[in-house]
Amino acid sequence: MTLTLYQADAYLKEFSATVSAVDEAARSIVLDQTAFYPGGGGQPCDYGVLTVDGAVYPVTRVKKQGADVLHFLGGEAPLPLVGAAATGVLDWERRHQLMRTHTALHILCGCVFRDYGALVTGGNMDPLEGRMDFEFATLRAELVGEIEAAVNREIAAAREVRVRILPREQAFQIPDLIRTKINLLPEGILEVRTVEIVGLDLQADGGTHVSNSADVGVVKVVDYKSKGAINKRIYIQIS
Repeated sequence: MTLTLYQADAYLKEFSATVSAVDEAARSIVLDQTAFYPGGGGQPCDYGVLTVDGAVYPVTRVKKQGADVLHFLGGEAPLPLVGAAATGVLDWERRHQLMRTHTALHILCGCVFRDYGALVTGGNMDPLEGRMDFEFATLRAELVGEIEAAVNREIAAAREVRVRILPREQAFQIPDLIRTKINLLPEGILEVRTVEIVGLDLQADGGTHVSNSADVGVVKVVDYKSKGAINKRIYIQIS
């Protein structure tokens, strides 16, 4: 089981850990704890490096598998042994860009839900760009302009972003906790991590975020498309 440090502290750039499992065939290892985000909810996994006994391994992919987080290692150095001490360092520039992007998408979601009552039907992101699908019957340029302006007003409001982990029963007493069309939280999850943009948005979410909306930057809606009768896609970029 890997302790996921990123859930409590998204600003952790470097950490120490112990190798708890090794898969030679997949060239992957499991650590007892990690700050590397393994991907999920549309947010890509982190990259970076692991140093073990003087050997430096590029972390080329990170993946959650049950209670473990697998770290796939590049290079040609022999994999470390179970029990070895490791130091991990994130590609922080990329991670922080993803944090800004993820928070921007939550602000977009919060504005659209507040102003139009539209649920999310899908989404994805890369550093400083992303897209989100909503239940809109129609979407026109004027409306898109209104949404962009609302998003940037909320960013400029410098709203605090809070992360909490709640018992499932308590979490699901929060109105509109799930903003997606389909509830993606399996029944077996006993604790729910929530991300709140204070005064705007509160959702169940497992990704990493900046601590204040002002850190996002400026959001521009660069395109929008119809993806079905009641499914419209909005594309954003951040500067």
